[in-house]
Amino acid sequence: MSDTVNVAIIGVGNCASSLVQGIEFYRDARPDEPVPGLMHTVLGGYHVSDIRFTAAFDIDARKVGRDLSEAVFAEPNNTIKLSDVPHTGVTVERGMTHDGIGQYLKDVVTKAPGPTADITGILRDTNTHVVVSYLPVGSEEATKWYVEQILRAGCGFVNCVPVFIGREAYWQGRFAERGLPIVGDDIKSQVGATIVHRQLARLMAERGVRLAHTSQLNFGGNTDFLNMLERERLVSKKESKTNAVTSILTEEIGKDDVHIGPSDYVPWLKDRKWAHIRLEGSGFGEAPISIELKLEVWDSPNSAGIVIDAVRCAKLAIDRGIAGTLEGPSSYFMKSPPVQYPDAVARELTEDFISGASDAALAPADAVPPAATEEVETAGA
Repeated sequence: MSDTVNVAIIGVGNCASSLVQGIEFYRDARPDEPVPGLMHTVLGGYHVSDIRFTAAFDIDARKVGRDLSEAVFAEPNNTIKLSDVPHTGVTVERGMTHDGIGQYLKDVVTKAPGPTADITGILRDTNTHVVVSYLPVGSEEATKWYVEQILRAGCGFVNCVPVFIGREAYWQGRFAERGLPIVGDDIKSQVGATIVHRQLARLMAERGVRLAHTSQLNFGGNTDFLNMLERERLVSKKESKTNAVTSILTEEIGKDDVHIGPSDYVPWLKDRKWAHIRLEGSGFGEAPISIELKLEVWDSPNSAGIVIDAVRCAKLAIDRGIAGTLEGPSSYFMKSPPVQYPDAVARELTEDFISGASDAALAPADAVPPAATEEVETAGA
């Protein structure tokens, strides 16, 4: 066991910025009393301040080569400032591109020159325990390429993006073979559109209301929303968000009666997100009932507290020799875990995992490997 949780970040965007700032913001949080913004100040013996950044990877010329403390504030990042960040001694290294830059991001991101860094070597040399992926939505091949490097380096993985790794039997098996944990897939924010929508849909079902139609429209001004203007990159994101809501319903709802997904990019919102949620159904005597809600959050800080818990759960799994996809933490922290539970059940499973009452990781079923993912892209790509 180590007395720190050594974390590497793939993608130094707004989410990484909020995570890095948040660790500094809560560094001196008292462990013996509740702290606003955190679900766990101490988790499994690890305080928030025990999280240490050991490596970071990006492709933007404004970030590569800079200390992580500077890179998190570099454009096009535009999230709210939570805290000053002292010099970390971690230089942002040149990552791999693959399909990480879409049609719209290429207009705001200038790729750094030079070859792709030795990702596996850096992770090993820095004794990184857990790698967090913040790659852009739609980065299917980039995600799989990085996962291969993570496996070779022998690190745990927290997959914050909607590319399905933790829920897939093939990747579960690969991580289990190496004795490594995964928490995935697609981060579920602390109080975000997904968990609010889930709770409302579940409430209606449990109170005997039949849900007829529901929608969730999201607007934001960060590069995530800019990237998602490219609808071809949204297939897995829409699947992830839709399944997160519909999976907890007691009755099926028609495909055409559900619309959940990112809707538009509004630059002046910056890293704020507006979510408009509507549910329509019928109650007693088939009298109509509708709920309409607007949620406004700073998008990236809303996920940072979840990641703080997820990386500590991954480190606990490493300490305890638990490998594969962590069932409880994945169901509680992620939109697309291998098994969907109601949030109250997922929370209980996670607390059992943290306390050591349960060491459940999913046993992977037989699976056919996905399309080739191990090609090494040429240097500087």
